[in-house]
Amino acid sequence: MKIAIDKKVFIVTGASSGIGEEICKQLSKKGALVVCAARRKNELDRVSDIVNKSGGVCIPIQTDITIPTQCQNLIDKTLDEFNQIDGLVLNAGISMWARFEDITNLDFFKKLMDVNYFGAVNCVHSALPHLKKTKGVIISCSTAQALMGFPRHSGYAASKHALHGFLSTIAIENKNEVNILEAVLGWIRGTNLRDNAYGPTGEVQKKPPKHDNKESISLDQCVSQIVLAIEKGKRTTYIPKKLKYIPFLKAFARWYLEKRADKAVEKSN
Repeated sequence: MKIAIDKKVFIVTGASSGIGEEICKQLSKKGALVVCAARRKNELDRVSDIVNKSGGVCIPIQTDITIPTQCQNLIDKTLDEFNQIDGLVLNAGISMWARFEDITNLDFFKKLMDVNYFGAVNCVHSALPHLKKTKGVIISCSTAQALMGFPRHSGYAASKHALHGFLSTIAIENKNEVNILEAVLGWIRGTNLRDNAYGPTGEVQKKPPKHDNKESISLDQCVSQIVLAIEKGKRTTYIPKKLKYIPFLKAFARWYLEKRADKAVEKSN
């Protein structure tokens, strides 16, 4: 089912930088009414100012998605402002970069689940009844690690696997009422996910490994493909497209997939 973005109301979590910020900008250019949500108020104000000054409509709502009452507040304020919700972009996320055996403090595994999984669940729980009224769409900015294991990403992969399973179930339970789009992403240039990744001591790494490799794609290209997938009513989009082979390789050539994952990580060190 194709979706017209113009005049539709979209909530974007993790909107204060990177992919979330770019989604706000590109949805606005398509005529969407945007609600940007994140914890950092100053950055939210900056993003909304950019969108509004460029002729779009964007309101900032400071939100910690790990707190259910704040997610409900996000939905309530959006309804007060626009009286409907047509799209929910689940983009907020945190990552890690450490071999499991090297980790000395596992506390950050709970933080990974709280933000990447339970935060998304909180948002969906509050928004779902309203999305059903508009036959809206939930967009998950996911990752290849939601479909396979990946070196140095054990806790991150676990949280993304959990979200993948949750949204797959929501899609079945709400067939023909709400569309679920999973954007499976590879290495994306221009985000700070790696900069803020947890290291083996449980602290955010100040000096991350090499940011990008030759297979990474730009932020604007990534988001353009996500927006196009929304318009086409897709259920899955792979960015870059070669990631679409992961399910096949996982079933029939797991050894090759694991070898490629190892090489990708080594190139990024």
